[in-house]
Amino acid sequence: MLTILHLSDLHFGPPYLPRVGEAVIRFAPRAGPDVVVISGDLTQRAKPEQFEQARSFIDRLPKVTQVVVPGNHDVPLFRLAERLGDPHGLYRKYICNDLDRVVTVGEAVIVALDSTSPRRTISNGRIHKTQLEFCQESFRDLAASTIKIVVAHHHFLPAPDYERDQTMMKAKRAIHQFVELDVDLILGGHLHRAYVGNSLDVHAGRHRNRGIVHVQCGTTTSRRGRAREREKNSLNLINIDDEMLRVTHYMYFDELEDFAPVSRHIFPRHGRPFVEGRMHHADE
Repeated sequence: MLTILHLSDLHFGPPYLPRVGEAVIRFAPRAGPDVVVISGDLTQRAKPEQFEQARSFIDRLPKVTQVVVPGNHDVPLFRLAERLGDPHGLYRKYICNDLDRVVTVGEAVIVALDSTSPRRTISNGRIHKTQLEFCQESFRDLAASTIKIVVAHHHFLPAPDYERDQTMMKAKRAIHQFVELDVDLILGGHLHRAYVGNSLDVHAGRHRNRGIVHVQCGTTTSRRGRAREREKNSLNLINIDDEMLRVTHYMYFDELEDFAPVSRHIFPRHGRPFVEGRMHHADE
């Protein structure tokens, strides 16, 4: 069993909500994660003091494997010389020197990708061919039982709601490549509301029986929630075993001063049937 705590869009700076951040710190050890994933936008304006606050927050999370990727807010927006010359300088200094990296946890291989493309896009991102080649090399010659996960800030699939956000450039190309590589799961953020779906809903591709579970996280600790999560905060807890992938979506409730589950989603792993008994076990 692999347990992933999925956070996103912390937005340290003016939008950050300290009471919600403290609730995350209390919740995280109870969740018992093997991995903590933070899918970008740690800061609001990529300032040194905001990165320092984000670093302090990360250091208070459980001492397990951490997978963090930058978001578009983690590169300077208005400091143009820095944006063009060294857009990830502060992110590398305070968070992680590697923008694209591969992490192995037990039977899981997680590829973290920088989707920001700061010199070409301001808000929406892009995955480049060299990054797809990096994924191909990272997922090469793995056992069939290996859990393959991709993490990026920007969304590959549109949200199923009225806001009609544009997906990142070359998203379909990336999805096709990930399907060929038998990726189980994509984790992302950016849209400030959560949704859980399958790539077959949008990109049928060449393999109609090999979709990818796609899990977006809302803004975990800021006041910038959108659509159905306007002014709300959320996170995801993901459990994966040999046969099933389970996603539990949590939201913060002021009256509880805590996160509580609001929906659960259960998927069979690639090539496995949906086993009724295991579904019931997941809800116990």
